[in-house]
Amino acid sequence: MGKDFYKVLGISRNAKEDEIKKAYRKLALKYHPDKNKCVQAEEQFKEVAEAYEVLSDRKKREVYDNFGEDGLKEGIPGQQSDHSSRNGNSNTYQFHGDPRATFAQFFGFADPFTMLFNDNIEDIFMPENEFIPGRGPGASFRRTGSRRIIQDSPIEHELFVSLEDIDSGCTKRMKISRISMASGVPRKEEKVLNIVIKPGWKSGTKITFQREGDQMPNRIPADIVFIIRDKPHPIFRRDGSDLQYTAHISLKQALCGASFQVTTLRGEKLTCSTLGEVIQPDTLKSFPGRGLPHSKDNSRRGALVLNFVIKFPKSLPKELATSLAGMLPN
Repeated sequence: MGKDFYKVLGISRNAKEDEIKKAYRKLALKYHPDKNKCVQAEEQFKEVAEAYEVLSDRKKREVYDNFGEDGLKEGIPGQQSDHSSRNGNSNTYQFHGDPRATFAQFFGFADPFTMLFNDNIEDIFMPENEFIPGRGPGASFRRTGSRRIIQDSPIEHELFVSLEDIDSGCTKRMKISRISMASGVPRKEEKVLNIVIKPGWKSGTKITFQREGDQMPNRIPADIVFIIRDKPHPIFRRDGSDLQYTAHISLKQALCGASFQVTTLRGEKLTCSTLGEVIQPDTLKSFPGRGLPHSKDNSRRGALVLNFVIKFPKSLPKELATSLAGMLPN
């Protein structure tokens, strides 16, 4: 039974050209004998190269799809062979047996671990644009082959988010400018990063976009880090998952009671009544479950807490002061 080149590259039979290249790139780096010291790595490196050479060539792939590996050995119509078979047929294909040559032709150089400064080999299988919270400042480096590749220090940006967005969660689109080496020539480009902010995230939460900084030869691009900050709110102040609300009342309201409404972040109107009680400067009123969601459990919410500021008169008429002195307890 012939080799299953699609299985070797881990792709489907209807894979497109860019999928074939991407699969080869990942597996060639994974099994390269200079990096992978497993006993089977060299043979796997060779199989990956052979599979790529067949499937990346339109005519070879067509013959392989119709007739399998035996069809390649028997001949490819209209194409000269890479190596003639023993029976003299000049229309056959056999792998040349040098996977390093395939690698060098694909990447443009033979040594991946001193030239691929923009690839973290350990992160080949990490999804693109994965958020890594909690990454601290400072440059880092890794050793590739005999060279030490430096990563630029993280570039940090403060991102001010309204309490309404923290309450419900949102996605912010931030445009960055950077130097790109995609074409081999440095050029300035703009890129939009989608920042997903989850409900209840605390001020200081970090969202990291790996290696999205300037691309420079022989350096690993810096990580771009966004630090969540609370945007000042005209009514509420955040205290963890609680929302603090300051109610300004008069001395009369403090002594005789008052009734007023507070509108929550979600538009709900809460009625607060102090009739029948005396409000002191340290009095608090709490509405449980009307604050912000907890970051680790959005089904739970903090409280909306009312603090009171009592406005005292600057002076009293003598007659009023005398009357109050007679009515108020000592």
